[in-house]
Amino acid sequence: MHFVLEQYAAFSKCLFVLSIRILLLVPAGFLVRSQGDYQSNNKVMDNITVRQGEAVFLRCEQGNAVTRTAWLNRSSILYAGEDKWSVDPRVSLVTLNQEEFTIKIDNVDMTDEGQYVCAVQTSSRPRTTSVHILVQVPPKIINLSGDIVVNEGSNVTLMCQASGKPEPSISWKFLSTSVDLVSDDEFLEIPSISRQRAGTYECTAVNNIDTDLQTLDIIVNYAPAVTEGRDVGVAPGQYGVLECEADAVPEADFEWYKNDRRIFTGLDDLNIINTGSLSQLTFFNVSEGDYGNYTCVAINKIGNSNTTFFLYGEDGNTGVRLRRSFHCGS
Repeated sequence: MHFVLEQYAAFSKCLFVLSIRILLLVPAGFLVRSQGDYQSNNKVMDNITVRQGEAVFLRCEQGNAVTRTAWLNRSSILYAGEDKWSVDPRVSLVTLNQEEFTIKIDNVDMTDEGQYVCAVQTSSRPRTTSVHILVQVPPKIINLSGDIVVNEGSNVTLMCQASGKPEPSISWKFLSTSVDLVSDDEFLEIPSISRQRAGTYECTAVNNIDTDLQTLDIIVNYAPAVTEGRDVGVAPGQYGVLECEADAVPEADFEWYKNDRRIFTGLDDLNIINTGSLSQLTFFNVSEGDYGNYTCVAINKIGNSNTTFFLYGEDGNTGVRLRRSFHCGS
């Protein structure tokens, strides 16, 4: 007898759920009548807006006359009374009594968005309460141009795509100047880029939920530009240095020449020290034969540039320029 009662109760629940499903499949505008108008007992609640990752509570008012109750989503039954039909571990029963029937969905995601229906069977007629869940998603940049290396004068297009709900707006900032850049969409156009536009760019995606940002770097290659050479006077037997500075990306390599003859470090009591953008030609003990014209050439893969120096003799005590019998360029 106990087994038969259990089977009957299970059959009764299934019959109730089936009837609710049939009720929910009735096309909009079709009047269903049985012991009164069913549609008059159908209630639509305000939308529930919840952020992705949060929990949402679905509450349905009960009553003393309620005999069966169930929560359904768009395609399946979540709970029929105390019996959980959903296999989703995020769904749980919170309250079930004469006053209310409340379930909870943890860690809400976009797949949870849609309509939910609480179906109630009373002694006289069924009724439903429906609610629509809207899931808001914080912005996330999903596709950003990588770091870029270009030659000066090239046209550059940066791309930044983001997901989110509501759809996020995109803005760009050139961090080297902290100036917002004009861009109506996810693309930023930089025509004929100059060396002054090299640096870090920041893309920001914003909606009314949150903000996401990422950065990328642009390296602009350009040919060396050397600082104009300065003539240097050194007394015989003294220490002397010629300095050549070049602005270039990538950093320049340096070559030194006296007339048309290339100079190598360690030869003729000379030394060449290159440090970043600076090259120094050092004379440890200036002699008569060291005086004359010198050329510094800065070279990288984009181009080259040069400047000339004149090393002349100077009286070590008075600083007066000495007369020499040699000719410039000899």
